[in-house]
Amino acid sequence: MAEGGEGLAAVPEHERILQEIESTDTACVGPTLRSVYDDQPNAHQKFMEKLDACIRNHDKEIEKMCNFHHQGFVDAITELLKVRTDAEKLKVQVTDTNSKLQDAGKEVIAQTEDIIRCRIQQRNITTVVEKLQCCLPVLEMYSKLKEQMNAKRYYSALKTMEQLENIYFPRVSQYRFCQIMIENLPKLREEIKEISMSDLKDFLESIRKHSNKIGETAMKQAQQQKIFNVALQKQNNTNMGRNMYVTNGRIPEERNEVTSTYAFEEEDENEEEVLTVQDLVDFSPVYRCLHIYSVLGDEETFENYYRKQRKKQARLVLQPQPSMHETVDGYRRYFTQIVGFFVVEDHILHVTQGLVTRAYTDELWNMALSKIIAVLRAHSSYCTDPDLVLELKNLIVVFADTLQGYGFPVNRLFDLLFEIRDQYSETLLKKWAGVFREIFEEDNCSPIPVANEEEYKIIISKFPFQDPDLEKHSFPKKFPMSQSVPHIYIQVKEFIYASLKFSESLHRSSTEIDDMLRKSTNLLLTRTLSSCLQNLIKKPHIGLTELVQIIINTTHLEQACKYLEDFITNITNISQETVHTTRLYGLSTFKDARHSAEGEIYTKLNQKIDEFIQLADYDWTMSEPDGRASGYLMDLINFLRSTFQVFTHLPGKVAQTACMSACQHLSTSLMQMLLDNELKQISMGAVQQFNLDVIQCELFASSEPVPGFQGDTLQLAFIDLRQLLDLFMVWDWSTYLADYGQPASKYLRVNPNTALTLLEKMKDTNKKNNIFAQFRKNDRDKQKLIETVVRQLRSLVNGMSQHT
Repeated sequence: MAEGGEGLAAVPEHERILQEIESTDTACVGPTLRSVYDDQPNAHQKFMEKLDACIRNHDKEIEKMCNFHHQGFVDAITELLKVRTDAEKLKVQVTDTNSKLQDAGKEVIAQTEDIIRCRIQQRNITTVVEKLQCCLPVLEMYSKLKEQMNAKRYYSALKTMEQLENIYFPRVSQYRFCQIMIENLPKLREEIKEISMSDLKDFLESIRKHSNKIGETAMKQAQQQKIFNVALQKQNNTNMGRNMYVTNGRIPEERNEVTSTYAFEEEDENEEEVLTVQDLVDFSPVYRCLHIYSVLGDEETFENYYRKQRKKQARLVLQPQPSMHETVDGYRRYFTQIVGFFVVEDHILHVTQGLVTRAYTDELWNMALSKIIAVLRAHSSYCTDPDLVLELKNLIVVFADTLQGYGFPVNRLFDLLFEIRDQYSETLLKKWAGVFREIFEEDNCSPIPVANEEEYKIIISKFPFQDPDLEKHSFPKKFPMSQSVPHIYIQVKEFIYASLKFSESLHRSSTEIDDMLRKSTNLLLTRTLSSCLQNLIKKPHIGLTELVQIIINTTHLEQACKYLEDFITNITNISQETVHTTRLYGLSTFKDARHSAEGEIYTKLNQKIDEFIQLADYDWTMSEPDGRASGYLMDLINFLRSTFQVFTHLPGKVAQTACMSACQHLSTSLMQMLLDNELKQISMGAVQQFNLDVIQCELFASSEPVPGFQGDTLQLAFIDLRQLLDLFMVWDWSTYLADYGQPASKYLRVNPNTALTLLEKMKDTNKKNNIFAQFRKNDRDKQKLIETVVRQLRSLVNGMSQHT
């Protein structure tokens, strides 16, 4: 029962499995079949039995179905067989129709193929035309590029390259010829860079060669412009009034007229076509090169190369020739090259963008300016010719004005001109030293004679001399000064003109120019002329007459200094009331020269007196005098008398001082002759003879050889000799000894030492020649008095030495 119950339970399960197998996709039958084997034992057998029963059921159903539809199937087969016959007929008809159609369509097919072939050709042609139309502009542009290269239109060629690369090549980049063109473009660019750089090098070499001409033209134009401006200003001043430049002499007006005439003549001669830097130099290479490098994107390389090369050229231009200082042409060539260099740079600055900047030109100019100043300072120091220095100054002024017109600062150049001005003054002083020496050498040191009114006016026109007394004299007459005075006065004025030439065009005020002229003139007077006068005065063979004439000349030159001051004031148009006006030092110069001449006169007189004294030949042992003065002394007095007559034109004090100095020196010399240590003995006769000579000296002094002495002032020069000789001639020792030291003493000027020295010389003579023998015989007391006098004199001398 149990097994029967399990069998009943398995049947529904097997049916379920069969239903699943029938309804499930064969790919999923596996799990279902596995459940069959996973069930109870003998389940497989039961399932197979159930499966066979299910199959038999299905076969029965199929058989029933077939039996039900068999007659219809038979009918359909019968009808199909009937249709088969008709189908074969239809097939034959269709085959025949197809054959006919194929025969008829062969011609159509042939024509159709022709049409297709033509359409393909047409399409190909159209495609080729389109491609050619796309390629032709590229080829045309490339051909144009080649033409531009051949025509050396490199900037246009670069633009064409840009168009090819940006516009045309992208359209035909698939073609091989385009790749070839693309590969050629960098080569063409390099070729253009090399060619343009070669053109730039040629340009740089060209402007180096043309710098001289460019600078010369620029300086010439600047000078012409300046001349025109000066002439225009003078014309305006003339229209406003001719009192703008007033002088009381004729020379400034004449010089102005000459200068103005020369300026206009030069302007007329230079009325040519105005050339510019573009007319002298072709700048197209640098423009092309700049544009080419700009297009190539390598502008910085070009700028650096250009600036580097130009700096090298600047160094070459700034290097002077060793012999530049010898001629003005050397300086001119130096300046024109520099001007040409910077004119080109200024032009490049204004016509290009960035190739040359203002900062670059300023840096280059500052470097050049320092070099220029150093070169000029060094080379100008070798110049010894003032005319060359003046021409150098004019060149520097034109050079500075030219570059200033192009915007370059030139203040340092004008500062340099002040240094060169000092050197110019030194060369002028040396030149005028030679001029003054020639004047003094040619001067005859005698008053200027004039025979008529015409000669008198000629001298007056050269030198401002005023003497109403001389004007009253009839002809012929003489000026007190010698010929050198007007010549020196004229040369001083010429020196002032020469100094003024340098001061022109220095952009300085009239006050500064006036001050410079006065300082230069002061140097001329105090150093050059003073030195020449001192050398003239110190000449070993110059005579008293010449010295007297020098004193007279310096007096008149001193008086003329105020006229020189007025002359400077007139040519500079500076008011005399200007507070800071420098005064001329000529007064002190001529005073010093006069004092030196006066001292030389005193020295010459003393030397002449010494020469006469050396001729003295006294017999110091004579017993009796000759009864007349010595010959040498009379000759000396006659010489002094004639000499002092020449002193009539000298200032009174000079003549009086010379006369007093001569008398004092004569007195001193005579005193030294008595007291000479080599003179061992003197007789009373010699003293008496010496007294006669001193009397002649006193007579000369009392004759007033030079007017102006009061009373017996001149005779006081011999007072020492007179009192000494009176003491010995009178033998008044008691009075001398008693009154010694008293202000009212009769022998106040007799020194005890002097008296003792002379007395001992007379004492020695007494011992050897028994000159005092009569005293020993007649009066021994007198001998004792002599001894007493000697002892007292020695006592006085000792007392003086102890007191000292």
